[in-house]
Amino acid sequence: MLFQTLTLDVADRVAVLTVNRPDKLNALADLVIRELGQAMDDLRGRDEVGAVILTGAGRAFIAGADISEIGKADALDAKRRSRLGQEVFRKFETSPKPTIAAVNGFALGGGCELAMACHVRLASEHAKFGQPEVKLGLVPGYAGTQRLPRLVGKGRALQLLLTGEIIDAQEAYRIGLANAVVLAAELMDRARAMAGAMLANAPVALALCIEAVNAGYDLPFEEAQQYESNAFGLAAATEDKREGTAAFLEKRTPAFRGR
Repeated sequence: MLFQTLTLDVADRVAVLTVNRPDKLNALADLVIRELGQAMDDLRGRDEVGAVILTGAGRAFIAGADISEIGKADALDAKRRSRLGQEVFRKFETSPKPTIAAVNGFALGGGCELAMACHVRLASEHAKFGQPEVKLGLVPGYAGTQRLPRLVGKGRALQLLLTGEIIDAQEAYRIGLANAVVLAAELMDRARAMAGAMLANAPVALALCIEAVNAGYDLPFEEAQQYESNAFGLAAATEDKREGTAAFLEKRTPAFRGR
């Protein structure tokens, strides 16, 4: 699949998806969002891909929305853009294959929102995070008001949302927005290593873990426990479960097949 605003590289079952508009700090124009959706639809269906790393070209991860487009939007167009972005970002969040944001620089506005939609966020030492939409007379449109408090708590989220404050990688790590901070030169290697660690495990179990967390997060605890029990039962019926338990007892490395 060819893209105008993205590059895609697949090796060792890991797809590296790069937003490639460095002259625009990888701003999320409509075309970028549409291509991200197309890419995720493609990658989720490819057997040779087990995990996805998302990053940005140049000195930004994604510096936000394309203001030249947003500035012209009326109420109906803005709502359409918001819903499209939410739908595309949800593809990263609900992917049965792990998604890792390798945040190499600015992750502002829509960039921060997209990073939050990924399952894990690794930040380079130079990364910056923020939701500065209020400075433009706007609010986040790609579920930033919903994911941010779920990640860092209501009070800290409101502080970031209402001030438009931009925080560095260490502060993002301290509040739980980033999973780890690594040297910039090591970012992609660390992201690939994390993807590799995930892919050493059973694919069906990975997908069920992601599904259980997403589905159960906002359910009452008793219902969420039942959802987990259902996932546990499904996993127990797989060939991978039989292989994994046998390999453990036989003290060997399992050979998972995703069945």
